[in-house]
Amino acid sequence: MRDYMNALHVARAISPQAARTDNTPIVSQIVDRAGFDGLVFALNIGVNTDANATFAVLVEDGDAANLSDAAAVADSKLTGTEALAGFTAAADDNKVRKIGYVGSKRYVRLTITPTGNDAGDIFVTALALLFGSRYAPTPNPPV
Repeated sequence: MRDYMNALHVARAISPQAARTDNTPIVSQIVDRAGFDGLVFALNIGVNTDANATFAVLVEDGDAANLSDAAAVADSKLTGTEALAGFTAAADDNKVRKIGYVGSKRYVRLTITPTGNDAGDIFVTALALLFGSRYAPTPNPPV
């Protein structure tokens, strides 16, 4: 199979939600990468109305299904950087970002932490694109 659809698995990371108007971290679902070599988080940034807000990205991994053992991922286990995946409200409306994980831990999550969001709405979603499936084709629709 040479097409990407049957080689990739898509998982929900951050669902669309009502606008957030504070600095509460936005935490993704825990992604189980069993049967896959790695994953890429794809962030979809909407219109964020607080011009001075910035958004830092953190990727964590662990072996516990609830990530009670979560630790920040070493840069050597990321493709791209957390800094490049971060964004600002004023400059990055309606753009996308990505960051990849190629570590050995089974469970991974993404956290986006706003700073300076004191007057605006935050709109952001994310998907986890898992690659390197040991079993093909991947399920469609994804489970």
